Amino acid sequence: MQPRTALAALLIALGLVGAGWFAARGMAQLRTADRYVTVKGSAEKIVDADLVVWPLAQSVGGNDLAAVQAQLEANTRTIRDFLTQAGFKDDEIVVSPPRLEDRWAYAYGSNRPPERYSYSNTVTLRTAKVKEALAAVRRSGDIVARGVMLNAEQGGGPQFDYTRLNDIKPALIAEATAAARKSAEQFAKDSGAHLGGIRTANQGVVSIENRDAGSPQIKKVRVVSTVEYFLRD
Repeated sequence: MQPRTALAALLIALGLVGAGWFAARGMAQLRTADRYVTVKGSAEKIVDADLVVWPLAQSVGGNDLAAVQAQLEANTRTIRDFLTQAGFKDDEIVVSPPRLEDRWAYAYGSNRPPERYSYSNTVTLRTAKVKEALAAVRRSGDIVARGVMLNAEQGGGPQFDYTRLNDIKPALIAEATAAARKSAEQFAKDSGAHLGGIRTANQGVVSIENRDAGSPQIKKVRVVSTVEYFLRD
């Protein structure tokens, strides 16, 4: 074999060996990169509601429009007086525009209701005085005792909300992420691997719920984080 031919054959052989080494190295890294574990971590915190929205819906009916309007205005004053006496200010009480319905407009004969007019509105309390609002809700029967029939279905009852989520969310996310990492470390240990870096991370769902049915003014804030970690040998 001529020297030039031998040299070319040697270079080709070295190239094939090098290519095989790099290919094997790449496949090993690919297999390592493809190994990961997905874990979830959660954190919870009990907080007090800091906002109450209480819609008090009412309606009156009759055949004399002027009398119906006068009755609605009187009922509205009664509700406002109740809320004022409970310690709330005028800027915490909002009265919606009245809604008038002529129920005879499209009803005839036996389908015609006995009362022609239905006049309604909603008086809404929006306040940060949660304790005072809760006490007023428990005494709401006093409004009925004064002759005002409240429409509980239309009003929907008081809503207790927590508005300072951004103040506590970073700490909850950190706690949930730490819990996720702890689970991943245990998985890696059980599988004979070592935990690597984060592949992906998702904050997940942040929920605010009543702690229980009997305490709507006490909320449970829950954060669930989903994290994927690489596994290495």
